[in-house]
This record gives sequence, structure tokens and C-alpha cells, in this order.
Amino acid sequence: MAVIQAKPGAGFDRALLCAAALLILISIVLIGSASVMESQTLYGSEFFLLKKHVISIGVALCAATVAAMIPTRVWQSWSTRLLLLNLALLIAVLIVGRSINGARRWINLGVFNLQPAEFMKLCWIIYFSSFASRKILEVRTKARGFIKPMILLAAVAFFILKEPDMGSTVVIALTCMGILWVAGSKILYYGLSVAALGAAGVMLVVTQSYRMARITAFLDPWADQFGSGYQLTQSLMAFGRGGLLGQGLGNSIQKLGYLPEAHTDFVTAVLGEEFGFAGMCVVILLEFFIALKAIRLGFRILKNGSVFQGFLAFGIGVLFCLQTTINIGVASGALPTKGLTLPLVSFGGSSMIVSCVAVAVLLRIEFELRHHQIDLG
Repeated sequence: MAVIQAKPGAGFDRALLCAAALLILISIVLIGSASVMESQTLYGSEFFLLKKHVISIGVALCAATVAAMIPTRVWQSWSTRLLLLNLALLIAVLIVGRSINGARRWINLGVFNLQPAEFMKLCWIIYFSSFASRKILEVRTKARGFIKPMILLAAVAFFILKEPDMGSTVVIALTCMGILWVAGSKILYYGLSVAALGAAGVMLVVTQSYRMARITAFLDPWADQFGSGYQLTQSLMAFGRGGLLGQGLGNSIQKLGYLPEAHTDFVTAVLGEEFGFAGMCVVILLEFFIALKAIRLGFRILKNGSVFQGFLAFGIGVLFCLQTTINIGVASGALPTKGLTLPLVSFGGSSMIVSCVAVAVLLRIEFELRHHQIDLG
């Protein structure tokens, strides 16, 4: 592949950089406010969790800087090894992982809790983008082009569900289906896979009582507002108090021990309470701006052929779109409760690292396209 060197002084997409930077700055302000009560109660310092969050952001930005310097063809050549490494981590977390609230999802590294399922989201997109670009004829015309990734997806899902973490499983599965769609898979195979995934999802819900409880709480959270519906009703109260412009920074009531996971999965409830509908719109627009940029970049590349970078950009766009939709949908009662973070905003080192690296990969893809470093055939 011929590589054309970039122009001297040429940089990355400033609009994408600014959107990501604004979300990270909002994250620092929001986590600083949402985590005060828990920091003071559990650690004796009101800024303890904020300090951890800032350190995570520092690590994530360092990882993103390195990722932005790596040519995308390197990600493609390492795709299988990255997937196998992450599969090993998914197995390891079931053996030596740290259990929190009945879920074994984290490997304690001392100063940092590694969450393999978060890294698998990006590793899966990298691997499957490589598979789709290399095996495009199989994907479009033969059953095995669909069966192969479905078998591997089933293996990944098995280990993640053992943690258990159904939210990450859903995101990975839907991202896979999105890439298969743009790859041009046969509608028959696609329809059968969607039906199979839907049936599997229903089976997973009806066979686990705690998942059924989440569904019933979602349908009518006020029926058991101090039991299974407690978290959702507290989140809805936060949105209700926020109104149009919010109560102001630091003035959330729900974060004072009433709303569980106020700085992680339900950070958008605190955002809605303190900054109102207007603040929510700002964050949603920034998140979907990144998703839209990624999806449009993917289509720009894919219109010239089945190119790895096109699938990769599209997959990252779908990831941001899904995570944002599910996180906000759960907090607002539009979707059943699932533990998924808001990209670049929620507390969580693994999530922040993956989100920042994903943005860095997008910046690299756009840079290479602009400077003709991608083989478009």
C-alpha cells in the first residue's frame, strides 16, 4: 500500500477533538458534584472519587495519545491477537475478579480496577471490522460468512454473561449486527440472526428472577418504589426537579444518598437535576455529534469499497450511539435498568480509557483519509 505523507503541520479533526474535550470537562464538573456524598461517607474526603476520576482521565488521555499515533493498519494486523488477549481477560476475571454487588466484572490491579468487558467492546469492533473487510464475499453471499462471527460472538457473550453483564453483551451484539448490515449481508441470514438474538435475550430475562424484576420495575416502577423500582423512581424524581434549566451546580438532592450509582450509571439523572433539560441537550448533542461524525466517516470510506477503516469508524459510531441511548434511556425510564456508562462522562477508569482511545482511533482514521494514507482500492 502506497502511503502519502501528511502535510507539514497538519493535525487532527478539531471539531471532533473539541466535542470530546467538552464532554471530558463536563465529566469532571459533574462527577465532582455527583460523588461528594459517597466520597465523604465511604472515604472521609469529599473529593476522593473526583481525584480518582481525574487520574483515570489522565491515564485515558495518555492511552489516547499513543493510539492516535498508531497507523490503523497496525490495529488491523493485531486484531485477532487483541481479541484473544481480551478473551483471556474475560476468563481471568471469572477466576480472580473482584465481586461488587453480586457481579464479578473487575480485576483489581491495585491502583486501578480493570473491566475486561469494556475493552472487549472496542476489541470486538476492531476484530470484526478486520473480518468483514477480509471476508466480504463470504459475509455477503455465504452462510459461513455469517455463522463464523456468530459462533465467536456466542463465545464472547458466554463469558460476559457469566460475570454477569447483559448490558455489555447487548452492546457488542448490536454493534456486530450494525457492521454486518453495512457490509451487505443477505437479508435472510440477517433476519434469522436478529430473531435468534431476540429469542436469546428473552430467554436470558425469563430465566433469571433479578432480570424479570428489572422488567417489571421498568413497566411500573411506582408499584414497588422502595424495592425493585427504587433506583428508577429516584432517577425520575431527579429529572422532575431539574425542569428546564435545573437547580444549579451542586444543588442536587438525589445525589445525597438517595440515588444509587449517582456518579456512574445514573450520572445523567444528576445532570438533569442540576442542569435541567438544557444541560441534558448539550451533553446529548455532543455525544451524538461524535457518533454522527464516526458514522459519516465510515460511510465516506465504505462507498469506495469494503475497507477496514470504514467498518471501524462505523462501528465506533454505533458504539457511542448505543451507549448514549441506553444510558440516558435507562436513567429516564425509557428502557429497563442496565449498567452502562455514558461515554466520556461517567465515572469508571476502563470506560473512560476505552472511550478516549475510540475517539483517538477516529481521529487517526480521519487523518489518514484526509492525507490519502488509506487504500481505497
